[in-house]
Amino acid sequence: MVKKATKKSFNIHPTAGYLLIEPLEATNKTSSGIYIPDSTSEKPVKGIVLAVGEAEITENGSKRLAPAKVGDTVIYKKWGGNEVKIDGKEYLFAKFEDILALEK
Repeated sequence: MVKKATKKSFNIHPTAGYLLIEPLEATNKTSSGIYIPDSTSEKPVKGIVLAVGEAEITENGSKRLAPAKVGDTVIYKKWGGNEVKIDGKEYLFAKFEDILALEK
């Protein structure tokens, strides 16, 4: 079970090629009811897009459009992105290329 992220208005706009993501908190209880300590749980790899930067200009001059829009739930690379704390809450700035899939 995954805890839903809260919607919030941000005054932060990512630069070209980046998304601001609120990671979804994974539950630390298995389907059989066993609780997993925080020290052994893995980093979340799913989150909600809060802000999207402009299209990225690649080395060959073409544009790479954002793979998601604000409000989309995305799955991103486990070690991708840069974590940042805003108002005491953890967020992630991820490159467009770090997004693996959209959840429908």
